[in-house]
Amino acid sequence: MSFIVLTPKYRLSSLCRLQRIHSHMMSSRAEPEVLLEKVGCAGVITLNRPKFLNALTLNMTRQIYPQLKKWEDDQEAAIVIIRGAGGKAFCAGGDIRAVTEAGKAGDALSEDFFREEYILNNAIGAYKKPYIALIDGITMGGGVGLSVHGRFRVATEKTLFAMPETAIGLFPDVGGGYFLPRLQGKLGLFLALTGFRLKGRDVQRVGVATHFVESKHIPDLEKELVDLKSPSAEDVSNVLQSYQNQSSLDSEKPFVLEKHLSDINRLFSSSSVEGIVQNLKADDSSFAKKQAETLSKMSPTSMKITFRQLQAGATLSLSEVLVMEYRLSQACMRGCDFYEGVRAVLIDKDQSPKWNPPTLEEVSHQMVEQSFSSLGHKDLTF
Repeated sequence: MSFIVLTPKYRLSSLCRLQRIHSHMMSSRAEPEVLLEKVGCAGVITLNRPKFLNALTLNMTRQIYPQLKKWEDDQEAAIVIIRGAGGKAFCAGGDIRAVTEAGKAGDALSEDFFREEYILNNAIGAYKKPYIALIDGITMGGGVGLSVHGRFRVATEKTLFAMPETAIGLFPDVGGGYFLPRLQGKLGLFLALTGFRLKGRDVQRVGVATHFVESKHIPDLEKELVDLKSPSAEDVSNVLQSYQNQSSLDSEKPFVLEKHLSDINRLFSSSSVEGIVQNLKADDSSFAKKQAETLSKMSPTSMKITFRQLQAGATLSLSEVLVMEYRLSQACMRGCDFYEGVRAVLIDKDQSPKWNPPTLEEVSHQMVEQSFSSLGHKDLTF
């Protein structure tokens, strides 16, 4: 059982309790996958699978969601903080291997995992209290879903953000269809198709994070947050801003894509993925050539689904996007590219997936549209 209950008699100071969570995080013995604890004014969620870069499992989702709902109605829990154990990752994604095995076997996990993960993503997006994600480390896929829809997202110099799903025959899910098209220009589509990685302060510059705080200040920031008395969202914002003001690291470095933004907007403005590839190949810049090479390695089916997903998601609410994405997740489970992508990238690691169909031209409009079809009574509901 991972929820630790402290009676008033044994209630420790918030500092001691934060230290105790930290000792849990550093322990080498078998530990629960997620720690849920009340500290001062905060409900604190610690993703606790450091050996697996805190990859999200169905079991973790099933513990986090009900606790989030309880804290939403708990007058003593004014805010929620979510963080990752181990110092390397916030959360590097979902437990893809388990989903792959389940999908191959026709096990219900391949439905339940996505359904319950997306329900959790929606709950975070609609959360009534300040939700603070400390994305101090690798934050990809499912980890983005646990953070980006919350009110506050704090990046550090150790943050590494990406939505790399097209490389494994999937698509940028967990609400990617909602937040990616809302980034500036064609940046979201670029990140979605290429899986381009953003680091540190750049994660805030694009709007994925709301604040940037140096990693060494995170323990003090946590302490100050949990010690707040009945804080409002504005109180939380003021604390985060004060720590951001103390964090000048890398502030002089330009945004990594600064000189490419106009090119991204031009090259990724097309009515099809084929058009984008054509634009890239016709451009003489080394940047365009590199992106064309990257896209040539991605699943053609995934890229076409992703293009249509972001196109549709631009005008939908988060909950509507998640309903759409659940349909897409199940289409991927029925297909073959997801299993082949996971094999090539994560299992055999030969980095040579054999996509089917192998070219964009062979992925028909009908194949793409079928992926968006209603699942009837199996559709996602909230």
